[in-house]
Amino acid sequence: MKILVTGGAGFIGSHTVVELVNAGYEPVIIDNFSNSEHSALEGLQQILGRDVICYENDCNDPDALDTIFQKEQITGIIHFAAYKAVGESVASPMKYYRNNLDSTMLLLEKMEQYGVKNFVFSSSCTVYGQPEKLPVTEETPRLPAQSPYGNTKAICEDIIRDVVRANAPIKAISLRYFNPIGAHPSALIGELPLGVPSNLVPFVTQTAAGLREKITIFGDDYNTPDGTCIRDYIHVVDLAKAHVQALRLLDKQTEGNYYDVFNVGTGQGNTVLELVQTFEEVNDLKLNYSLGPRRPGDVEKIYAEVDKVNNIMGWKAEKTLADSLRDAWRWQQKLTSK
Repeated sequence: MKILVTGGAGFIGSHTVVELVNAGYEPVIIDNFSNSEHSALEGLQQILGRDVICYENDCNDPDALDTIFQKEQITGIIHFAAYKAVGESVASPMKYYRNNLDSTMLLLEKMEQYGVKNFVFSSSCTVYGQPEKLPVTEETPRLPAQSPYGNTKAICEDIIRDVVRANAPIKAISLRYFNPIGAHPSALIGELPLGVPSNLVPFVTQTAAGLREKITIFGDDYNTPDGTCIRDYIHVVDLAKAHVQALRLLDKQTEGNYYDVFNVGTGQGNTVLELVQTFEEVNDLKLNYSLGPRRPGDVEKIYAEVDKVNNIMGWKAEKTLADSLRDAWRWQQKLTSK
């Protein structure tokens, strides 16, 4: 079964491609490489021992999608491709709304046109905003998003839900995942931020490698044990495996339309300061970091309740925060040595 993976050369997408192949699926990547590198394809080739089909196109391009659907006989889609930086979305909201919403709607239209049934959407815990009660469950009310990025994920979820409700012959799952970190244990693929990283762990690893002078932890006066934000950090390989399980669950849905949402996290929260200190401990090094003011758009604390994904999808996070930070550092060391 061929699965179209939009943004498949990106951080989460590339790891999901590996797990799809391991599970017997045939991934087909579409990526415009605006936020990824061609070197990811080389890493995939080394891990898998073969090339992966890849189209260098934008999934907002209807002609490119027509070509892929007609040639490849796609049976399902995992949709990662989106702009994703919280801070940038606050500064450039129209860029985020146009790209993230239009690509999702176009893919859904093409699914109906070509009779593709299964759709897994890359959503985010940002749809919960700053929740009033922790941990968040799938029934936790979605509060107004703290950023345009988060709002695009909520709107896309609504679009997918409404399309399924309208009796489109589509089965869909939205995976609301928390904070993906780490890298493939082989150190052949990992996170490749362009320019200054917007995510914490690449900034940490680049600082450890001497590429950045120091880390600024945004906010030290939150209502948390050490004053820094709390997040649910999940290893990217665990997250990739959740997408395979989502496809398997969709394959089991034989009657009518189906749409559901699942939290994908570890179920445990760690502060930003804990992450930095764990990185130092497991990799036996010291980081230059300081505490700074809060950053616009940041949620104070959030972590997942994962009973639903554990019980219904049969998925559970297996790797620890320490595992993630060891793999992330191994990946950074490989990049730095090039």
